[in-house]
Amino acid sequence: MTEYRRILLDGSPVQTVRRGDELVAADGRVASIDDAIHLPPCEPTKIIAVHLNYDSRTQEFMTKLPSAPTYFHKPITALNAHKGAVVRPDRCKWLNYEGEIVIVIGRTCRNVSPAEAGDYIAGYTVGNDYGLHDFRDTDAGSMLRVKGSDTLAPIGPGLVTGWDFRNKGIRTIVNGVVKQDSTTAEMEWDMHYLVADIARTITLVPGDILFSGTPAFSRTVYPGDIVEVEVEGLGTLSNTIVQGPTPIRDDCGAQPTESEEVISTAQGGDWEFRGIRTPSKDLYPSTVQEKA
Repeated sequence: MTEYRRILLDGSPVQTVRRGDELVAADGRVASIDDAIHLPPCEPTKIIAVHLNYDSRTQEFMTKLPSAPTYFHKPITALNAHKGAVVRPDRCKWLNYEGEIVIVIGRTCRNVSPAEAGDYIAGYTVGNDYGLHDFRDTDAGSMLRVKGSDTLAPIGPGLVTGWDFRNKGIRTIVNGVVKQDSTTAEMEWDMHYLVADIARTITLVPGDILFSGTPAFSRTVYPGDIVEVEVEGLGTLSNTIVQGPTPIRDDCGAQPTESEEVISTAQGGDWEFRGIRTPSKDLYPSTVQEKA
C-alpha cells in the first residue's frame, strides 16, 4: 500500500508520499506529519453518499434496507480536510458525526460492471459525513443543507492505494470515547458495487468521491468536541467542532427545527423508547453545560 497526502507546503498545495512520520514531496522537500497543514487528498467534481448500507444502522432505525442503494449529493463546498474545523452554525444544535470509508475515483468511469469497478478506483480515504439535522424537516429528501452545509465533508488524512476493503474495522471516537465500532463485513453493498451502480448513469471522473455509509450510533456533537474516525489500514481523520459566529438568517428560507423527526434522527432510532428527548449526560459524559 502507498499513502499520498496533499498538504500546504511553503504556501502551495503539494502532493506528498508518506514515509514513516514524514511527508516527502516529489522535489525532495520534507514535512513532518504532525506539523503539516493538510488539504483534502483529492479534488472531486462530485461528492456522492449512500443513505443506508450497514446492517447495524438499519436495525437502529428499525427499518429494512431497500432492494438497491439510494444516494444523495454533497456540494464540493462542503469539502474539508484532516484537522479542519467543522462549523456548527449559530442557531443550530443537532450536528451529528457519521464515520465512513470514502472511495476515490482514479479513471473516468461509466457503464462498468461491479467486477470491473475496482480498476477505476484510485484508492480510499477516511471520511465523516456530518449531518446538520436542524434542517431535516425541510431537506430530508435532498439532504442538501443537512449534509451539504460548508465544512461537513472532511476527508483524509491521505489517499491509500492497494488497500483491500474487505473485513476492515471502522471506529468513531469522540473526546477519546469510542462511539461507533464496526467492520466492513456489515456492509450490504461493497465498494465495487456502489461505483458500478452510480456509473450506470453518471460519469465519474478522477478525484470524485463516494461516501460508503456509516454503522450505528451516529450521535450529536458540540463545539469543542474532537471527533476522530479510524479505519484499519487508512489511518485516522480528526476534526474539531466549532461554533459558527454568524447566525442562520431568519429573514428567508426554512428555519432550523426541533421536531420529533429531528431529535429521533440525531439521538438514534430508538430514542423514543429510551425516553431520551434531549441530550443526556449519560450519553455524553464529556459534555459541558450546553450538552446537559
